[in-house]
Amino acid sequence: MTEATRTSAATLHDVAREAGVSLATASRSINGSTRKVNEELRQRVLLAADKLGYVANQSAQAIAKGSASTVALVVSDIADPYFSTMASGVIRGAEEARLLVTMAMTERSAERELELVRALRGGRPRVLVLTGSRFAGTELEASLVKELTAYEETGGTVVIVSQRSLPFDTVQIDNLAGARDLARALVDQGYRRFAAFTGVSSLLTSSDRLQGFRDGLGEFGLALDDDRVYRTDFTRDGGIAAVDAMLDDGIDDIDCVFAVNDVMAIGALSRLRDRGVSVPDDIAIAGFDDIDTARDVTPALTTVRLPLADVGAEAIHLALTADQRTSVATVTIGGDVVLRASTPRRA
Repeated sequence: MTEATRTSAATLHDVAREAGVSLATASRSINGSTRKVNEELRQRVLLAADKLGYVANQSAQAIAKGSASTVALVVSDIADPYFSTMASGVIRGAEEARLLVTMAMTERSAERELELVRALRGGRPRVLVLTGSRFAGTELEASLVKELTAYEETGGTVVIVSQRSLPFDTVQIDNLAGARDLARALVDQGYRRFAAFTGVSSLLTSSDRLQGFRDGLGEFGLALDDDRVYRTDFTRDGGIAAVDAMLDDGIDDIDCVFAVNDVMAIGALSRLRDRGVSVPDDIAIAGFDDIDTARDVTPALTTVRLPLADVGAEAIHLALTADQRTSVATVTIGGDVVLRASTPRRA
């Protein structure tokens, strides 16, 4: 039996797979990008293209040979200190590479994120950085991957700052380990009865932090009951709403609250004060991220410190070194527990 005849033209995906390199590296090698590609990798790509009979796309060559000097940064909410601090790291890294940064906001909408990616592709940025938690099981994910892949085929580079759930270079935060360490520290401080304020279960950052916290408590034979997990918006207003729901249930059986981000925790602090509940005398509270405001509120907030500006800078580093690798890369960044006055040691 003879080998079946190929019925469709070779694609850039085929060339990248044959050469054992990333899609972006294959694109730049063939399309003549001004960005330097390792010579050994470039030759592998050219040989693979010749073997497969690949014909380069002229419009892709035009884009790759262009002088694109912009980084398109997509964030969930620039008013959230988590994203604004991360954005500062992206801007710092981009400036060092003499690149300009443009920014767009999704308002935590997967539909809006996809719309923005489609629009930004038309601007032909050199790098596209997407930040913000991924959502489990979203029907839009396949469409997003398609758009991002098409962008890389024209010589651009995609970096995701979130969980490693998409097939692109990723900077991810070890939310599980950070929350587990926080639970251990709070138990060491003498706390035993917990509630949690978290986002919807499909929000991966939220679910990872909740699971890590539960894992940490489990090491001491402690549990976080489902009826003490309050799911709300991943915002300051969400923290306020969670406090109202918790106080309606009563807090006699709770000595500490874990809010899965600092913005929720700070909203909760404000609402507890309004409702006449003293922190930490009546109930303690801890957050996650260590945004600048966490140190300035009263009492200062116990949290997990993340190097958010460094996360943004690492995203740029990944983008600018993509041509030196043969596959997508994942960089994991951890956090450190910071104990402050909102969770004093119990007698």
